Amino acid sequence: MKLQFPFMQLPIQFDADALAREVLALDESCWRARMGGVAGNSALPLITTGGAVESDELGGDMRPTPWLERCPYIMQVMDALGATWGRSRLMRLSGRSHLAAHVDTNYYWQERMRVHVPIVTTPAVRFHCGDSDVNMGAGECWIFDTWRRHGVVNTGDVDRIHLVMDTVGGERFWQQVAEGGRPVGVTDASGRPWNPRFVGYDRQAPAPTLDFESTNVPVVMTPWEVREHVSFLLREAVPDPRLGPIQRALSTFTRHWQAAWACHGEDRAGWPRYRALLQSLHAELVALGVEQIGLRNETGLMNALTACLFEVALADGASGQDEARRDHHGTLAGTDAAPATPRDAAASRAEATFDRPVFIVSPPRSGSTLLFETLASAPGVFTIGDESHGLIEGIAALDPAQRGFDSNRLQASDADEHVAAQLRQRFLAALRDRERHPPAPAPVRMLEKTPKNALRIPLLRKVFPDARFIYLHRDPHQVLGSMLDGWHSGGFRTYPALPGWQGPAWSFLLVPGWRELSGKPVEDIVAAQWARTSQILLDDLDALPGDCRIGLDYDRFVRDPQGETMRLCEWAGFGWDRTLGEELPLSRYTLTPPSADKWRRHAALIEPRLAALQPLVERARAAARH
Repeated sequence: MKLQFPFMQLPIQFDADALAREVLALDESCWRARMGGVAGNSALPLITTGGAVESDELGGDMRPTPWLERCPYIMQVMDALGATWGRSRLMRLSGRSHLAAHVDTNYYWQERMRVHVPIVTTPAVRFHCGDSDVNMGAGECWIFDTWRRHGVVNTGDVDRIHLVMDTVGGERFWQQVAEGGRPVGVTDASGRPWNPRFVGYDRQAPAPTLDFESTNVPVVMTPWEVREHVSFLLREAVPDPRLGPIQRALSTFTRHWQAAWACHGEDRAGWPRYRALLQSLHAELVALGVEQIGLRNETGLMNALTACLFEVALADGASGQDEARRDHHGTLAGTDAAPATPRDAAASRAEATFDRPVFIVSPPRSGSTLLFETLASAPGVFTIGDESHGLIEGIAALDPAQRGFDSNRLQASDADEHVAAQLRQRFLAALRDRERHPPAPAPVRMLEKTPKNALRIPLLRKVFPDARFIYLHRDPHQVLGSMLDGWHSGGFRTYPALPGWQGPAWSFLLVPGWRELSGKPVEDIVAAQWARTSQILLDDLDALPGDCRIGLDYDRFVRDPQGETMRLCEWAGFGWDRTLGEELPLSRYTLTPPSADKWRRHAALIEPRLAALQPLVERARAAARH
């Protein structure tokens, strides 16, 4: 929600020690890797769609999870704030980690704010929003402006844990904001003393009755809500001569939408008419140059219109956004629609939209992020902007927790037609090009990179039959050295609560047979990760038709980035319109500046283990020449 100031502290204080005792008593297995797979970032769900612990959806009937019911003080905190609650979680950010700065422009955040109550924190944790930053103290209560660019940095060694609650507010909540909120980023000349009300844990109090969201995503957006979104976004637009015609087009659209609403309301008979209006507006705005119009928060007008209008104004599936509306039973929230089938409109559109998607596959720490970030700047190439851990594992059938944490290996048989349709819809909804524009209704060239995909080629071929694969090879001495650093850093933990695991929190991809590695030294673990991943990956690549794969050696790529990038783009059918320098920038997941000899710090640990894997080492090197 857009606020007048970056941060506001609410006049209420909680007992952080009591909250910490309650939270730390929960089993580590309750924590899950966050959507997007951000390193060092995990969450414990408290309120989700239907109360399902595996759900990360934004829409649907919000209910408490079993974990919230085991946290009576957290329930008292929520009751004291007096709001209607949406998705809420405990969020943990490990030491030496950060959440990248971003702006929340999607529909969900237009009328919701995020409430933070720090439980475990240190002065090393800084929350940035706009031009301001604060250290939120333990037990305090904060809200902030999600419309501004914001992020978090934890430069210390202690894991930060916040209670994070999403809400549209409530009568008592807004009264507290109005009566005593202390804004940060503005000058407070009132002279009022700061005396927050303390709410401790009442062991004798019965469990409070909380209000939860049950209505949150429209089936058909009302004309009044359409008008509100349009007016807000036009006010936020950076002045531009093209805004006049764009404003007139949007005004005409809202009048036509109101006429259709007066005739049909939410009746399905009117859905084709609504969809035609949206498609006509989209085409008109593109022709008027809306994609060149920026907003004051450094995002784009078309991106915001897509997120707040085109993707959510009509729940007919054609926007590719139905996954955000589904409850945990698979039905559309607020409708009586049946679960999607492969012949639904969204699935059919997705099947017709992807054209030869390209997947970069390699063992972890092979340089795939650098390659991905380079190729993602090609014109007409669409990506989800990051790794797809949450996008894939957010589907229950593909969630490792629902599969007994067997491994990240996925076969073609793991994707029935419904799962395949869900995956296509999820990717399609998240794709953006280098200018952050969503794809038009035309064949889309997708680029994807997630290290776990090295174990998923059969499934990816099932979901995307014309998929193509770039095999990235890097000297395994360098890979194992970097993996050792990653395990020791704690910044690449993917399954921090792996059942039965003895050793440091599991990092990187989960290989078949991982239980055999429990209790072993980290150097044995990373050698097994590389070997098992490489064996499966090379076997799967060998099973592909020759024109569906290409090899790339990392050292060759960094020596001649322009030549190798042009070679890959020509093979993939991508365009290329940039000149790369002799030295590429560091990728986002770089721990320390790269050096071909950096691995030698671990030579005594690496060399004897790779010597035992020499045939596989040679096979991997040879595959990069294909």
